[in-house]
Amino acid sequence: MPHLTIPRLQKKKTTGEKITMITCYDASFARLVEEAAIDIALVGDSLGMVIQGHDSTLPVTVEDIIYHCRAVRRGLKETHLMADMPFMSYQGPRREAMKNAGRMIKEGRAESIKLEGGEEIADLVHAINKIGIPVMAHIGLKPQQVHKMGGYKIQGQNPNEEETILKEARVLQEAGAFAILMEGVLLEVAQKVTEQSSLPTIGISSGPHCDGQVLVLYDILGLDPGFQPKFVKKYLDLHSLALKALNQYKTEVQQGRFPTLEHAFSKKGKGI
Repeated sequence: MPHLTIPRLQKKKTTGEKITMITCYDASFARLVEEAAIDIALVGDSLGMVIQGHDSTLPVTVEDIIYHCRAVRRGLKETHLMADMPFMSYQGPRREAMKNAGRMIKEGRAESIKLEGGEEIADLVHAINKIGIPVMAHIGLKPQQVHKMGGYKIQGQNPNEEETILKEARVLQEAGAFAILMEGVLLEVAQKVTEQSSLPTIGISSGPHCDGQVLVLYDILGLDPGFQPKFVKKYLDLHSLALKALNQYKTEVQQGRFPTLEHAFSKKGKGI
């Protein structure tokens, strides 16, 4: 698979080839993402909930994202690596925001970044793009604004929300974003954005009409049986499989059935 560059990703919009994107946080899973030829690996601020155990994405730091980006980068060759800009890494002074964006590329070895927001970040998107850092915009449900939005609610359910989403897509396209991620957007509104925008749209909980889809790797593998939102399809029950393996390991250790001689090293054997 040739390396997925920004021009190649945008070309998928015109050819009608769907874009695949997965949120990933470490080298081991990144190697699987690479082997499956997924287009984009996103180191998302969702790591705050999935990896760190927080109840939101808000505590995640720039250093957290950089650390996980570097880990994921080691597992990738051709898959495009994207870094999330965490809460308060870009909402402050312009100079600081651009410095943090640069750190994602220079230290995290990401190839692009993702920013949550609408018209209020358009100037920043333009400025970051002008210095050579590709930006994916993130509209609709914005987890970093969960307190303002009053929770994780589907967006676009009334005319005002619909117009806001359509306007955000237009403004961010004009600002130089190379793609738009739509989270938690009403099916019909997401379809309108996809049809009206020349940019590729990536959906999560926004229906099938987007140009591509993104989900968290841990979710599609079924690692958390307690997390079963409507928009997630579990392709594997890895929780049950992993639990079975751990229970078997525990039993064999307790009963003295592991390790056996074949797992040991001896002067008489070939393992030395």
